[in-house]
Amino acid sequence: MHRLLRLPLPLVLLLAAAGCGFQLQGSTSLPPVLVSLRVQTADTQTDFAHALESELRRAGVAAAEGGAVLRIERDELLERVASVSARNVPREYEITYVVRYSLLLAGQTRIDAEEVSVSRDFSFDETAALAKDRERELLREALARELAGIVLARLSSVR
Repeated sequence: MHRLLRLPLPLVLLLAAAGCGFQLQGSTSLPPVLVSLRVQTADTQTDFAHALESELRRAGVAAAEGGAVLRIERDELLERVASVSARNVPREYEITYVVRYSLLLAGQTRIDAEEVSVSRDFSFDETAALAKDRERELLREALARELAGIVLARLSSVR
């Protein structure tokens, strides 16, 4: 009988996932050349800046002068009305978070300016305005975390 048939199913699935390069979410590893990385941004208080800082810390990156520089050239949250009610009251919004970044390593551009964005629709009910404001805030933070993950995934490909 084949040896794999005798292994428990979860172990077989784990081996298969490991063989295809699968990594658990949040376990992005960056190349050694990016172990010390300085983030250069106009506003360090945005949702994206906070999410990126958190993701870099989780990846073991130390903020340092010299070495690599990640330039955040655009960090913008856009909101537009997607639909209105018969009374011309906004019912649904589209929230888009846009980030443009580039990477310098040893004075050379390793990643030219790249722009990434994520969008979500958000329904609005004026009778639950406080709850919807909190929901909008959580959505904004989730979009920022998603973008930070996208940027880290791109950085992980730098050699």
